[in-house]
Amino acid sequence: MRIALVGAGAFGEKHLDGLKNIDGVEIASVISRRADQAAEVAAKYGAPHSGTELSEALALPDVDAVILCTPTAMHAEQAIACMDAGKHVQVEIPAADTWADAQAVMEKQKETGLVCMVGHTRRFNPSHQYVKNKIDAGELNIQAMDVETYFFRRKNMNAKGQPRSWTDHLLWHHSAHTIDIFQYMTGSKVIAANALQGPKHPELGIAMDMSIQMKTEAGQILTLSLSFNNDGPLGTFFRYIGDTGTYIARYDDLVTGREEPIDVSNVDVSMNGIELQDREFVAAIKEGREPNSSIASVLDCYRVIGELAASLEAQDGWS
Repeated sequence: MRIALVGAGAFGEKHLDGLKNIDGVEIASVISRRADQAAEVAAKYGAPHSGTELSEALALPDVDAVILCTPTAMHAEQAIACMDAGKHVQVEIPAADTWADAQAVMEKQKETGLVCMVGHTRRFNPSHQYVKNKIDAGELNIQAMDVETYFFRRKNMNAKGQPRSWTDHLLWHHSAHTIDIFQYMTGSKVIAANALQGPKHPELGIAMDMSIQMKTEAGQILTLSLSFNNDGPLGTFFRYIGDTGTYIARYDDLVTGREEPIDVSNVDVSMNGIELQDREFVAAIKEGREPNSSIASVLDCYRVIGELAASLEAQDGWS
């Protein structure tokens, strides 16, 4: 299977590192804003083609699928363009930055029948898989979730500390991980959601702090705190409070509520959530099936975010 990687930044290279561990996968093309960066990354991972435009990769006849690691505002349009070109696509989270655009991606997937997967990595991290396996086995029911998503990002930098050409967003990007995994783990639809945000950064133009609360049809509640102002441990920390135990997931690591380590090394074939995500993408294409984290399975997350975005806009108009 020949895959084009579009967006050769910090996260794009994480996908390339994962893809090189998957048998039968070749990197056909690397696309990035800067030609020199695209060529450098293509050479590093053995891709025969590099360029600066998605259309260049889509024009290659031997490209089977595309992974999009591009700026958020481009995701929906580019995902649709990939499917229009007959290519399977995995688009990094979020699938879109409006509810209407997320629905448009869904409609295009239904029209084409191609695999369209969204990078909701928490579904694949071994730590979260361990908890989900407990739930599926009837050994745990989620009663509440408490999640902290904390970064120190007062300048427009990526994960490598390099300048970014676009601005990240707490609601459309970072809360999407949590809202999706909340519904995924509880197996229940969010029926009530509230959000508050702090002042917007004078240069970045985004809120740097946010608080979100949710409730499912079954009554489980979520409390989510997000910040780009946190000068401390960085990342997203999920506390699963269940009827038979409490678990804290930190990316690919898991502990009990009393901070006792849990061995998750045998949960899946890798400890790398991004690699596992890419393995699912490749397997779904080969097997002609819907992947875990398909646009259909994560779509309701974007309904909720759209409603929260509208609420925050209304709050901005308060005097």
